[in-house]
Amino acid sequence: MKEGIHPEYKEIKAVCACGETFTTRSTKPKLHVDICSMCHPFFTGKQKIMDAEGRVEKFKKKYAKKNK
Repeated sequence: MKEGIHPEYKEIKAVCACGETFTTRSTKPKLHVDICSMCHPFFTGKQKIMDAEGRVEKFKKKYAKKNK
């Protein structure tokens, strides 16, 4: 690798829109994010599957194991 051409990669404090802060590493001095693991629906367990036109039930019915 060539010397002196790579940016400095240092620890910074990232701030989420919900107010949560966490430490990470970046080449930028400040990092503001819209969503983090503390407020994202997938990680908080509040995610809802949007079932448009019964597709989930149709899939489950089609691939369900049938007992004989």
